[in-house]
Amino acid sequence: MTYKGIIFDFNGTLFWDSHLHKLAWREYSKKLTGVEFTDKEMVEHMFGRTNEQIIEYAIKQKPTAEMVEKIGQEKEAYYRQMCLNSPETFYLAQGVEEFLDFLKENNIPRTIATMSDKVNVDFYFESFGLAKWFEYEKVVYADGIIPSKPAPDIYEIAAKNLGLAPEDCIVVEDAISGIESARDAGIGKIVAICSEESPELYKAMPCVSEIINNFDEFNRGLFSTVCTLDK
Repeated sequence: MTYKGIIFDFNGTLFWDSHLHKLAWREYSKKLTGVEFTDKEMVEHMFGRTNEQIIEYAIKQKPTAEMVEKIGQEKEAYYRQMCLNSPETFYLAQGVEEFLDFLKENNIPRTIATMSDKVNVDFYFESFGLAKWFEYEKVVYADGIIPSKPAPDIYEIAAKNLGLAPEDCIVVEDAISGIESARDAGIGKIVAICSEESPELYKAMPCVSEIINNFDEFNRGLFSTVCTLDK
């Protein structure tokens, strides 16, 4: 079976920054509760979630909007500075640029669906030159309205932004919550990328039909006839 378009998660997928988010949330979870998040808590309660959900999990009660704004912005600023201070890891994942060039050259519809907020999305567009491959207005990000993954909304909206039915799209994800979101959105094919987790985690998820270690391994034959959209 072939597909017409592709939707990417960003963090841990196109940009392998999970270690930086972990460091940032360990710092802020300790500030909030006196105890750092464990690796298990990171997987189950952080990746693919909004800052509000993460803070609520940490303090075990609904945070105020003011707390979410303050803690969230502090953590994200700390995270962005860590990115800039880590040039040895501050680049798109292996094979990403070549694969995005292929998609662009073949007019294959593509976008990003991320639970990062607008400030971080702007940071990524500027830092990585993402406008070369993506139309900003088609990117879906955490705006305070769209429900967090694993709710299906973000991938439903992303597919709509591409003018495609969800079943005609491929999603590339690394987070359990994101994979569940894509599944419930009715995405046609879910590809898991092993940026942090082992293949065994994804093999246990029936909705994952392919597992890759990097984008050099992505099967480019999964796409249907070349679309006629403008490059």
